[in-house]
Amino acid sequence: MPIRSRHNPKIRWVARLLKQRSARQREGLTVIEGIRLAEAALQAGVHPRLVLVAEDLSPRGRAVVDAWAAQGVEVWTVARSVFNALSATQTPQGLLAVIPRQGPPWPEQPSFVLVLDAIQDPGNMGTLLRTAWAAGVEGVWVAPGSVDPWAPKVLRAGMGAQFHVPVQEADWAHIDAATHGMARFLAAVRAGRPYDELPGRERIALALSNEARGASKAARAWATEAVHIPMPGGAESLNVAVAGGILMFEVVRQRRMVKDHG
Repeated sequence: MPIRSRHNPKIRWVARLLKQRSARQREGLTVIEGIRLAEAALQAGVHPRLVLVAEDLSPRGRAVVDAWAAQGVEVWTVARSVFNALSATQTPQGLLAVIPRQGPPWPEQPSFVLVLDAIQDPGNMGTLLRTAWAAGVEGVWVAPGSVDPWAPKVLRAGMGAQFHVPVQEADWAHIDAATHGMARFLAAVRAGRPYDELPGRERIALALSNEARGASKAARAWATEAVHIPMPGGAESLNVAVAGGILMFEVVRQRRMVKDHG
């Protein structure tokens, strides 16, 4: 029998996880929505605590749910009207899963990490995490003032990056200790060395900041050097996700050159 009430305890629980960062952090859980993200979670070996499906879920979505059900995951069918009221998307596909906010373990001695300083836009955060995954970044520190890296909107924008890249929220004292001995660069608008002079041989920690307000005082104190992207066209600045992509893949390029030429 499908769940037909918005006041059902399971529906209210999932609604809290969707809306409240404090609830997600307290329970160590988050919510993913949509078939593509569910497929990514399944392929990454994520084991949901609970799955909610609309009565008219597509065969493609049903295949994911059936795979989880075969693993013993609790699955509940929900009336479409209730699902649509719960959903955080404009065109709900009919699949929600409550999952652990837990990615892969942090590596012992990473050689390339990202530090996100007060990144508040979920789209930017998700895009940066997805780019970090693509660029082979070994871990991402999320500093105070940032959006929840496991928020549903961030998960959608990241397309499952959190399942593959270690992501840790921490204060600056912890980040400072964890990146001790690394070359610590802070992306700036015009200060510091040009981006194509990033080192290819060193262990690198790269910090990206809120584009509207700039780097926090703590980020500036943490960094040992600034790096910038020259803009001959005269634009004031780049979107932080765009700048982050350029800088991350410049590190990749520099490392490939070192590998190719010794």
